[in-house]
Amino acid sequence: MSTTTQQSLGQALRRRIDNKTKPLGALGQLEEIALRIGLLQGTTHPVVNRPHIVVFAGDHGVAATGLVNPYPQAVTAQMVLNFIREGAAINVFCRQNGLSLTVVDAGVNYDFTADQVGDRLVSKKVAFGTHNYLQRAAMSPSQALQAMDAGREVVTGLAAQGCNSIGFGEMGIGNTSSAALIMSFVMGIPVADCVGRGTGVNDEQLKQKQATLEQVYRLHRPAITSGPDTSTILQCVGGFEIAMLTGAYLEAAEQKMIILVDGFISTAALLLARLSNPAILDNCIFSHCSGENGHTKMLEWLGARPLLNLGMRLGEGTGAALAFPFVRAAVSFLEEMASFESAGVSKSDEA
Repeated sequence: MSTTTQQSLGQALRRRIDNKTKPLGALGQLEEIALRIGLLQGTTHPVVNRPHIVVFAGDHGVAATGLVNPYPQAVTAQMVLNFIREGAAINVFCRQNGLSLTVVDAGVNYDFTADQVGDRLVSKKVAFGTHNYLQRAAMSPSQALQAMDAGREVVTGLAAQGCNSIGFGEMGIGNTSSAALIMSFVMGIPVADCVGRGTGVNDEQLKQKQATLEQVYRLHRPAITSGPDTSTILQCVGGFEIAMLTGAYLEAAEQKMIILVDGFISTAALLLARLSNPAILDNCIFSHCSGENGHTKMLEWLGARPLLNLGMRLGEGTGAALAFPFVRAAVSFLEEMASFESAGVSKSDEA
């Protein structure tokens, strides 16, 4: 779409929004969302079709050391089975809000059987978890590419089914550590300012986590700071689920999808996707501000304005699932709300 056409569409959308039976700007962020979705879809009559949440799961080699997480690595696989059995928070919120859910094994350190998961788990497993990045790169260049391509494939399949609105979540014990390192490398701020409590470490464990991640940062800094790029950062300190998230973001943007951005780890993957495609933010609606330390800084750095601030730090795509009704509301008011003319309501003199 040319700049002139984009400007004309923006003006038409703004007139349509402003002509609804309300004071100018009275629906706040809903008006901004309606405008953004209309511009993204190239129409004054945007729609939300087959909204979907995709949760990518993977394990991290560093988690087996116990240095950065209080929960054992086995919890990743246990939670994937919980997703499959529809007992997790993301299952509840997807049911509540009429969202479809896909769970993807990106690299869980567990061999799921057909008896356990049937056809309810999409297997894109790259390996049984990443390497311990305290000692070496988390993954090889080919593994990073394989994971990103797999994320793209998942989104391509959903787009072919008519989905135009998507949110992404993750599961992986230790992945807040990976996200903190990604944040530090991309944003250029100290690791200590990026590290949070994750799944609930105490004060002593937090100090240990910070010290461990600072050691990881020093080990991989020469490879990354010589020219930070998406693939290199993923290879050094990423997770397979984060790599798939990154590829999924990039494909969703190419498919002109509405993207609901979840919390800390999902936003870290977005930081990487943005390195490859700076325009991706045009597709993004930021669902909430996580309670995880560092997420506020990420959002400020991106110039993002989240819809919700509930102190959540669960992941799984739960924030995105809770925010989807607001996206529907924005599209619905634009399509269904009466105009001043159709309702016979007088406009303000300032309208």
